[in-house]
Amino acid sequence: YFRELFAQVTNPPIDPIREKIVMSLACHVGPEGNLLEISERQVQRLSLESPILTDGELAAICGMADKHPGWVAHTIDTTFELNEGAGGFAQALDRVCNEAEQAIGNGARVLVLSDRAAGLQRVAVSALLAAGATHHHLVAAKLRARVALIVDTGEARETHHFCTLVGYGVDAVCPYMVYEALAKLHRENVLVGFTVPELIARFRLAVDDGIRKVMSKMGISTLQSYKGAQIFEALGIANEVVERCFVGTASRVGGTTLAGFAADALAMHNAAYGNSNAVPPALGDEGEYNWRRGGARHVNTPATVSNMQDAVRRENKAAWEAYTAEAQASVRDCTLRGLLELDDDDTTHAVPIDKVEPWTSIVKRFCTGAMSYGSISKEAHTALAVAMNAIGGKSNSGEGGEDAERSIVRADGSCARSAIKQVASGRFGVTSNYLADADELQIKMAQGAKAGEGGELLGTKVSADIARTRHTTPGVTLVSPPPHHDIYSIEDLKQLIYDLKSANEGARVSVKLVSEVGVGVVAAGVVKALADHILVAGHDGGTGAARWTGIKYAGLPWELGLAETHQTLVLNGLRGRVVLQTDGQLKTARDVAIAALLGAEEFGFATAPLVALGCVYLRRCHQNSCAVGVATQDPELRAKFGGQPEHVINFFHYLAEDLRTLMARLGFCTVREMVGHAERLRVRTDYASAKGALDLSSLLQPAHEMRRGVATHSVEQQQHDVAGRLDARLLPQLQEALQGGTTADIEVAIGNTDRAFGTVLSYHVSRKHGLSGLAAGTVRLRLRGSAGQSLGAFLAPGLAIELEGDANDYVGKGLSGGQLVLFPPRDAQFDASSNVIVGNVCLFGATSGEMFVRGVAAERFAVRNSGALAVVEGVGDHGCEYMTGGRVVVLGAVGRNFAAGMSGGIAYVLAEDGEVGAARHGFAAKCNVESVELTVVADAAEVQWLRETIERHAELTGSLKAREVVARFDELLPRFVKVLPTDYKRVLEEEAAKAKAEAEAKAKDETKGDSGSDSERTVCADTHPKTSSIIDIEDALVDDAQLADRARKLDKLRGFVRYARRGDRYRAATKRAGDWSEISTRQTRASLQVQAARCIDCGVPFCQSDADGCPIGNVIPKWNELVFRDQWREAFDRLMATNNFPEFTGRVCPAPCEGACVAGISAQPVAIKSIEAAIIDHAWAMGWMAPVPPQHRTGHAVAVIGSGPAGLAAADQLNSAGHSVTVYEREDRIGGLLTYGIPNMKLDKRVVQRRVDKMEAEGVCFVTGVNVGVTLAAADLRNSHDAVLLATGATWPRDLRIDGRDLDGVHFAMDFLSVSTKALLRSTATPLSAAGKRVVVIGGGDTGNDCIGTAVRQGAASVVNFELLPQPPAQRAADNPWPQFPRVFKIDYGHEEVIARWGRDPREYCISAKRFIGANGCIEAIETVRVEWTKDDAGRWTMEEVAGSEERHDADLVLLAMGFTGPENQLLEQLAVAQTPRSNISTPEGSYRTCVDSVFAAGDCRRGQSLVVWGINEGRQAAREIDTFLQPVSHLPVSGGIIPRTVSAQPEEISVPA
Repeated sequence: YFRELFAQVTNPPIDPIREKIVMSLACHVGPEGNLLEISERQVQRLSLESPILTDGELAAICGMADKHPGWVAHTIDTTFELNEGAGGFAQALDRVCNEAEQAIGNGARVLVLSDRAAGLQRVAVSALLAAGATHHHLVAAKLRARVALIVDTGEARETHHFCTLVGYGVDAVCPYMVYEALAKLHRENVLVGFTVPELIARFRLAVDDGIRKVMSKMGISTLQSYKGAQIFEALGIANEVVERCFVGTASRVGGTTLAGFAADALAMHNAAYGNSNAVPPALGDEGEYNWRRGGARHVNTPATVSNMQDAVRRENKAAWEAYTAEAQASVRDCTLRGLLELDDDDTTHAVPIDKVEPWTSIVKRFCTGAMSYGSISKEAHTALAVAMNAIGGKSNSGEGGEDAERSIVRADGSCARSAIKQVASGRFGVTSNYLADADELQIKMAQGAKAGEGGELLGTKVSADIARTRHTTPGVTLVSPPPHHDIYSIEDLKQLIYDLKSANEGARVSVKLVSEVGVGVVAAGVVKALADHILVAGHDGGTGAARWTGIKYAGLPWELGLAETHQTLVLNGLRGRVVLQTDGQLKTARDVAIAALLGAEEFGFATAPLVALGCVYLRRCHQNSCAVGVATQDPELRAKFGGQPEHVINFFHYLAEDLRTLMARLGFCTVREMVGHAERLRVRTDYASAKGALDLSSLLQPAHEMRRGVATHSVEQQQHDVAGRLDARLLPQLQEALQGGTTADIEVAIGNTDRAFGTVLSYHVSRKHGLSGLAAGTVRLRLRGSAGQSLGAFLAPGLAIELEGDANDYVGKGLSGGQLVLFPPRDAQFDASSNVIVGNVCLFGATSGEMFVRGVAAERFAVRNSGALAVVEGVGDHGCEYMTGGRVVVLGAVGRNFAAGMSGGIAYVLAEDGEVGAARHGFAAKCNVESVELTVVADAAEVQWLRETIERHAELTGSLKAREVVARFDELLPRFVKVLPTDYKRVLEEEAAKAKAEAEAKAKDETKGDSGSDSERTVCADTHPKTSSIIDIEDALVDDAQLADRARKLDKLRGFVRYARRGDRYRAATKRAGDWSEISTRQTRASLQVQAARCIDCGVPFCQSDADGCPIGNVIPKWNELVFRDQWREAFDRLMATNNFPEFTGRVCPAPCEGACVAGISAQPVAIKSIEAAIIDHAWAMGWMAPVPPQHRTGHAVAVIGSGPAGLAAADQLNSAGHSVTVYEREDRIGGLLTYGIPNMKLDKRVVQRRVDKMEAEGVCFVTGVNVGVTLAAADLRNSHDAVLLATGATWPRDLRIDGRDLDGVHFAMDFLSVSTKALLRSTATPLSAAGKRVVVIGGGDTGNDCIGTAVRQGAASVVNFELLPQPPAQRAADNPWPQFPRVFKIDYGHEEVIARWGRDPREYCISAKRFIGANGCIEAIETVRVEWTKDDAGRWTMEEVAGSEERHDADLVLLAMGFTGPENQLLEQLAVAQTPRSNISTPEGSYRTCVDSVFAAGDCRRGQSLVVWGINEGRQAAREIDTFLQPVSHLPVSGGIIPRTVSAQPEEISVPA
């Protein structure tokens, strides 16, 4: 409910890693006296180094009175009795507050709020509510300063939890449940290699670092300042709760009431203790961080991703409509705008759609998000730019710079130039040319996904091209600091806007803010600072490279920030001076319309265009292992990128056309007319909340009614007066020189009001000459006086500025190849080497050029220098911070934290104070050595360069200090400390070693011939030529022991690329065709670890999707990860949470999950089915499948009719819930399809019986030989049970009614398979045998294949398979995109056996049976005709017979395997159950309840013929609905294994079983 606030513009955030030196978590707690009084009693306090306590530390504090009398600790229970109901929640808060006050009165110095008493009969109050209420109660009573407040809770576990507790006044927290969980994981060998105390210490360290990170976002450096400061905004908390527990916290939309929190607490308690029959072995993954089937709702789902990609790639309008519907459903459930709807009831406002501006005009308002080249691949980055340029929109370079070559128009007329160039805190590649080549310059003050934080690009993603673009070194990690070091206030921001406008007068300057309370006031200041454009971003940015704390808890929805900004600007008469944009998971035209009505004129999209290009939301953006080539720099993975600019164009075309439809309904002809008309929005009429509805009235207040008569959208340009600036006035004198035709040397007087001198001139150089600029020395500007801020900012090559005087801050900012020479007045009497001559943050973000300063530079000199040479005679604190390139020579003292975060370039510092050793040691004390090493300057060439550089400094500046150093150079050389980044050194050494190895190899190749085959070489089959480095680790090794050793060294990060897929292999066809044993052999555990290493663990796992993946929602990535870690018991627990019968699905399921596997987009999918089967087989072998009957029975009786997959799954679930379940089966064995529909070689019947025996031992009653509706009246069954489930399956086979159908020898496939299996189980001869017969199977699929395999085993003389449809393609067709089940040509086990026996595939395609031919009443041949399939313009397939293609095929046995039409009717008619037109049982959408009371349906009889896995899902979900029908609260899971926590609107009515 809380969102962390952060600094933007008003003050800078802090880098908690590189500037940790200024931060502290140490705090003094306990009674404090008068701050103005000096007394020894003031120090009688407890010092804590961290706010996170261990159990031992808490116990020590509670026992302090033994050694420190007076330090009495009092523990207050924060739980209440279950039988008190919802009312007990508020009473408990009152009791806690009153008890705290009373305890202080009794002398307590430490209060401990503890929920350890929570249990079966006691419910825990929220730790934060209890702490906030107590803190504010004591503040109001003027008692808070007399006591330390500690929380002892099992609730806190994430960084954000601890931050909120501390932020609302808690002194320390003991998260006891975390410690218990760590101990449990240690006992179970999940966390190995560390002792429990070490694990606890690591947890505390991680939380401490996380707290620093959160504090740093607001620029707070000490916990003492953060504690009780309430640096949060509440999102979704009612004012009554805020006033009681969080006084002073902004909560703009209201929300959950105290009764709502009480209901939540009771629901949580019920989830833990309400089900006495089943304690899950592991807590389920509820989708808090990644999408999970049945879990927390996410905006991006498998359905939205797949439908959008299908729509834009095939221009599939139906897929676009499906995408829009799914996206709007997702947005509806988890965003503020989802609670709104368009007020379009009054159709009199509507206009004809042809009156609405065209889509080509609308898309000019669209922009893509700031995604840098580096964070995403070159292919993705350029595709976005080409697409946006083609439609007249704007793409954004992001903060990684941009290659100048991309501005060149291509031969086809396209251009890959980004119209928006971003200027972020890292200043990577921000050169004069970069700025000059832009239509918009965007200052990124914050980022939606990680507001208040910086960024980091790992060295693995810094390729040679990226290093060149960013002016850094390949392979070296790059850091973007949280703050812009030239923006510490609104005045500084105004200066940067001034600088950028000088650097490109024609570009509009934009400022990117992130939504938070008060952003409107900040935006007003930004407009006054002369920004042309403001972007208010939402908190839900799509980056996969941020910390979870930032992604989930920092920033607010754009709806709030946009409405506040628009309203504030209108109220202050500023709205007309600026263009307002918003972004943040905009998905549909409805999102855009709402944004416009709330005040936006332009709209940003980032995730959606990336998805159009192929992103599948892996959330691995920072790991350089993006499987679809979007967010990676790995050449092998980039080759997998399949996106095209046209895909992005199609996305925006569809979106704009949908927007036109909405505009026409609302009565707007242009987007401009829509802007700010919030009165055309309203809260959804069906919106309600059990916990307290949100109040969105503040969003819906039209700004034009708040202040009438002022502009409500952009109507005027800001006045920048670039022409009046000093260097702009020099343009006429320098015009010829700037054209490159001559040189110029002029003298100018400068004052401190002359800011950004040289930047306008640099713009003209860059526009004319590009990146290379002018020749050195072309223009020399000799200045005298005190220069204003940003002297020489972005100074281009060929421009040289010499200043006699001094300068303010930001000298040489973004230096781009020019030269700066600064020295004090020649008649100055002071010692320049000991006086500051230039201000703060000089040379910030310099990329090339030179700077010589005779004197001292203030703080943060050469921050983010990435290529310039600088000589200076002393620097303040934080010198050379984040430096990535270039050289800096410091001929004097440095301040603290020198070289923090330095990852490239070299600094040379003269350490003068004291003896050589002491001087070097003194410098080391001021240096941040986490990323650098300090060495001497020893290389002869380097020594020579250093000397020449100092000599040059002396020559240019007249420095006396430099002359002295040169004169004593040999003597002073040992005092020079070389500061070399360790990463930079490593890369240099690796490059040297690589060059040496290549040279040696080349020499070796030249002297030696071919040495023959390499016996160590791995050879493997590779069906995907692009992945040439793939290896089959199993084939590469000799035995399982070696394989196990290799498995311990597996590469999980890139396993999908490195290792070949291997599924369970069939036994040899010639051997297996002679028996009825199972056809497959299992892999070894070590081999399966390799297969599990191929799992990508996607952020949105398509394998779990109900649309295309696993119908039961198996959490496949979880158990793949556990198998990879060799944690088979835990993998088994995860598997059983979603699938009752993995031994069935692991054998017979066609694995739609594998068809939806992301690895399968460009390579082979993970062998999911093999891993699943291995897990359950291992569990049976280990004895983990022992029967576990329910501990308690509910007294309810349920009848299940049918024992197929759906019936068995429902019975298993209902029995586990404690109901008495009886399963009725008309055959002589339990199992239905599993027993008699699937042949034994595919599913051994002992496997089925083993499961039936287990269920029977757990209490399920099985009755065979009873045909309900025939031998047992359905009414009698219904009367004797509380609920009845129909799971009879779809057993009515589809017939082929042609001439001769009644001939003997023509049979339904299922009759043939059933009779065969019965004979096998009874060890008798089958009455329907294929032995010696010419067999024709009509129809394909699994059933047809099973008939083929059975006929081969029975000794058929021949087997032929007729299929009406064409032969599937070898690869996916265009109309069968991923992640749909791949309709491709496959050779299954039956086909392979026919090929092995007769040398040909049994299948014939595009053939239709016309007549059965017989003699003496028996089939002897089939007359057929060939058919041809064509697709019409509408995409519909039509079939025509091919004239003259008639054929006769001999046949003694014909098997019809054409599927099933529905359930048999006799039982349904008895129960009077309604049926669909297709004869299936009719139930409401999303429900399993029939029209008959207490009668439910599941499986194929309800949904039609489908897979076994669908039957299991049907049975599981029907069981949950029956359980809910029988008792108030169900503890059975939904798909995905998640048990929903339902919060009642009347919490006092919640009943929790004892």
